[in-house]
Amino acid sequence: LIIIGGTWSHLPYKYQSYFIKRCFESADEFYHKPRLRNLSLKTAQKKNEGTKCRVIGITIETRPDFINEKEIIRLRNLGVTRVELGVQSIYDDVLKKNIRGHTIETTKKATQLLKDAGFKICYHLMPNLPGSNLKRDEKMFEEIFRNSDFQPDLLKIYPCVVLKESALYNVWRQKKYKPYTNRQLINLLKKIKKIIPFYCRIQRLVRDIPSSSIIDGCKISNLRQIIAAEMKKEGAECRCIRCREVRTEYSLEEKLFLFRQDYDASDGKEIFLSFEDKKRKKLHSLLRLRIPSKVFSDEKHFMPVLDQSAIIREVHTYGQMIPVNEKNIA
Repeated sequence: LIIIGGTWSHLPYKYQSYFIKRCFESADEFYHKPRLRNLSLKTAQKKNEGTKCRVIGITIETRPDFINEKEIIRLRNLGVTRVELGVQSIYDDVLKKNIRGHTIETTKKATQLLKDAGFKICYHLMPNLPGSNLKRDEKMFEEIFRNSDFQPDLLKIYPCVVLKESALYNVWRQKKYKPYTNRQLINLLKKIKKIIPFYCRIQRLVRDIPSSSIIDGCKISNLRQIIAAEMKKEGAECRCIRCREVRTEYSLEEKLFLFRQDYDASDGKEIFLSFEDKKRKKLHSLLRLRIPSKVFSDEKHFMPVLDQSAIIREVHTYGQMIPVNEKNIA
């Protein structure tokens, strides 16, 4: 279940609980006649564990400055498993110029708290923001995987465009801002894709905005396809999870290998396990194990149940999709 748009954490708490409860109830009713809708959220979640249409994960979008220990406990109680953070940039001057309302230290702290509580994390990053440039944007993506304070599990890359309804429109009209050309943007994104580590997935490369609404900036809707074609022609590869998912190339006869990659992240340790073919071009499954930051100090975890514990943040398999309780022996 992916709840997209706006800042989820800004919505009234009572509405959040009601909305999530109705989502669970709707899933429960999908294959059955509607039932009484006076269940508590906890009861609706428990009932959903045995229905045919199951909610196995919930994603919300929010801002880094809304994340704290209290908010994380609320998100866990709602059943949220993945949080998409509107990071946009890792440069404080760019964040200030674009009136983002948070700093890079806020992003680092939010990342640590969320990972220590077992959440998967997706960063929204926006190349071409006012105050940045091609060189800084390239370095930004290098830094988020070089610096252990970041290390997102997933990325959504949304190149900045000019919309008539935005404040940026007036800046653009005054000729104080100019988006990258399509060629500049494509070359930048190709460089970015070449440095993505095996444990990260690029969810999206462009925001789904109608081209008629874009005053200036990239209007190419199939940008990812174009970049993939160019990289293939150049003999270059993207190692991100999405580009390596086995999908229809699944074969029972293929020999798989277990790979392990350990890396530091937010004062803790991440262990990334995956089953892949020998050349690591076809990813069959993965697991993310987190040893929280508090394990390496005398501090207690803000969630007692996780104190001095490791936590599996994600288990994922790829290949053919089949219904629960059915087997495919072909």
